[in-house]
Amino acid sequence: MSRRFTYLGACHCQNFEVRLESDKTPSELGSRTDTCSFCAKHHAIYTSDPGGEVHVSVRDASLVQRYRFGTKTADFMLCRACGVFVGPYMPEPALAVINVNVLAARAAFLANHLQVADFDGESLEARLSRRRARWTPVRSFLCVDAAPSL
Repeated sequence: MSRRFTYLGACHCQNFEVRLESDKTPSELGSRTDTCSFCAKHHAIYTSDPGGEVHVSVRDASLVQRYRFGTKTADFMLCRACGVFVGPYMPEPALAVINVNVLAARAAFLANHLQVADFDGESLEARLSRRRARWTPVRSFLCVDAAPSL
């Protein structure tokens, strides 16, 4: 399905590439963060579109750092090479939110009013339900090992 807008992004070294496809503008998608210590320490600001789709491509799978904490229901994905935090990914069902700091259209997302959420005390069932309602479906997640250098 073709979407009106495509938001491209990558980590600093280009090992992680993301593509968020949506029918919404950055102001319609919004920008949000939360009060957990991981997100605060990474200055993470997120966007998502439950009606859109995310595509992730990784050049060298050995450089993917997946970090799980708290409920251990999502992988917080970082690049081992450059250290950039790309965003959380939940494999079942395949859903993600994107850290807007990796997007080429970062400035448009940062111009939004930042919504701050506090998920302390949220039950596991409520957390999973919220994610299914608000996170973006992941349509492809490709890991291709880098070609050996000659």
